[in-house]
Amino acid sequence: MKKLSLEDFDRHVTPTLSAYGSIECLSPLFDENWESNGHIDRAMELLANWARERTFANATVEIHRLPGRTPLMTVTVEATGPGTSTAVLYGHMDKQPPLGDWSEGLAPFSPVRRGDRLYARGVADDGYSTFSALLALEAMEAQGIAHSRCVVLIEASEESGSPDLEAYMDHLADHLGDVDFMICLDSGAITYDRLWVTTSLRGGLTLDVTVRVVENGIHSGMASGVVPSSFRVLRQFLDRLEDATTGEILIKDLHVTIPDDVRENAEALASEFGDLTVEGMAFVGQTKPMGSSAAERILRKTWYPTVSYIGIDGVPSIANGGNVLRPYTALAMSLRLPPTLDCEEAVRSVKAYFDTNLPDEADVQIAVNAFQGWQAPDTEPWLVSALAEASQEAFGRSPGFTGEGGSIPFLASLGKRYPKVQFVATGVLGPDSNAHGIDEMLDLPMAVNVTNSVITLLSAHANK
Repeated sequence: MKKLSLEDFDRHVTPTLSAYGSIECLSPLFDENWESNGHIDRAMELLANWARERTFANATVEIHRLPGRTPLMTVTVEATGPGTSTAVLYGHMDKQPPLGDWSEGLAPFSPVRRGDRLYARGVADDGYSTFSALLALEAMEAQGIAHSRCVVLIEASEESGSPDLEAYMDHLADHLGDVDFMICLDSGAITYDRLWVTTSLRGGLTLDVTVRVVENGIHSGMASGVVPSSFRVLRQFLDRLEDATTGEILIKDLHVTIPDDVRENAEALASEFGDLTVEGMAFVGQTKPMGSSAAERILRKTWYPTVSYIGIDGVPSIANGGNVLRPYTALAMSLRLPPTLDCEEAVRSVKAYFDTNLPDEADVQIAVNAFQGWQAPDTEPWLVSALAEASQEAFGRSPGFTGEGGSIPFLASLGKRYPKVQFVATGVLGPDSNAHGIDEMLDLPMAVNVTNSVITLLSAHANK
């Protein structure tokens, strides 16, 4: 196999990927007017037009649109080898918002190339995926390397938790056919020196809690000591959820027994890479990381339930805060759940803690939404060999395996639909890639090497 080079990637991909980087195609969660604004449609058309320019023997590019939902693109590349099964290559093209001021000379929607790095929102998470998947298939056909029927599936709501995906999976069930292999190009990498394979992803639960005590704000000299503080009531709920001293989640039903092989892999990663979970974390002052060891921090990131407080309403800024007992406090929380925990069971457990014994009988409203985590199924021998070969050929060393702390709802969805499918979840989100943060960056050599790895994996699938 003739490997693709960075020059190939720059010639075929980088200009259009940069154009995509300039489009503010925010996920619907961050742009409620996404449909009228048209950014998602514009970005999807850009990707589709690039896909139509590829030189496949037999391929169809379609943008699917269901009422009230974001569009979804499929590029179906018919088999050039034997077999009737389908490989699905997954990615998404919706983006997170800027999330802060970017560094000098950088901006979220003004792509900048610095050396072998491309800076712009969405280029690594997950704009590169369309290009990587199709460039790999195009290279295979150009070199006469057989592949099975492949469907490149690019959605537009992943950053919102993929609320539109299930409807499209139902809509496309007959078209997808007999899926027995899936490559997800939306995951992370600890380093840029090997192919990293994701073994698990945490599930998630978003929880919004609103506590109301009075209709309107009241001068604190009149109300304090008489009207219960909405913040104090909310704080009591939080004490049911999280140990304020250690950060441990107190709802026992949100914990699972961590498999021995997962613990062993965490120890091995810590031994090779040191305290990798804290690398790049800009701790302020004397702030210390949680966890007693590097290995435990890996597990805390990938298998422990955790909570982050991500939004608050009803609280003015310090500059604007009057001497008033506020009428309500609303808090948005993001809980990360262990990969194997049933997310619906998690919802029931959380609701039970927040629906009973209301402090001061205050008015409390909660809204809960959850999505399932994922653990990779046992890997068949052909894929074990293919992963080793892919990493060696593309990177010159063996692959790495690790769990991720984030979520990709599509994996759990597809695993439920196709229980016998073999998965490879991989990606380019390595050091300094800053997905969801400021200065998001795509390491271009990593993108090239992942693309070359895809070629090897698809070839092995066609000949298994």
